[in-house]
Amino acid sequence: MRYSLTQRMLHWGIAAIVIGALAVGTLIGQFGFQGLVDTFGQSTTNLIYKYHKTFGVIILFAMVIRLLVRLQKGKPTYDPPISDFEAKASRAAHGLLYVCLFLMPIFGWLGTGAGGFPVEFFNWTLPGILSKDKALSDLLYQAHAITGWVLLGLIVIHIGAALKHTFVNKDTVLRRML
Repeated sequence: MRYSLTQRMLHWGIAAIVIGALAVGTLIGQFGFQGLVDTFGQSTTNLIYKYHKTFGVIILFAMVIRLLVRLQKGKPTYDPPISDFEAKASRAAHGLLYVCLFLMPIFGWLGTGAGGFPVEFFNWTLPGILSKDKALSDLLYQAHAITGWVLLGLIVIHIGAALKHTFVNKDTVLRRML
């Protein structure tokens, strides 16, 4: 048994966007705004920020859809069944992935608004939600960055588990999402 086509499309689409957003976020974190301007110029830096924010908004809304679809359709059983430990580890890892995939864009959105910067979605500006507050913005950006590193670690664990099931256990766990 496999996940529905909608669930698989959401999984792989979100995964691709998250990898891109994490890569761009790492670039932003390493260079900082002025470092990006010095390296790539103002217009490219503006595009980097705009599309990083756009990807975050897409991830947030796609995760809302993904959660609703998951609640409606559930998940397929493991065939053959996995161990009790693996089932608990899987639930914990997936739960943390979902939490991070919701919190990270929320922290980014709130931090951007509190920083007094535009919350961009392509060429539209979304409401910043919070009033300008530099200290709060810094805190929210720090939470955004920490969540990104936690998310990256969970992704590595998630991929490692899928590869273990495919090449060591030789079971059908990965095929449920293909």
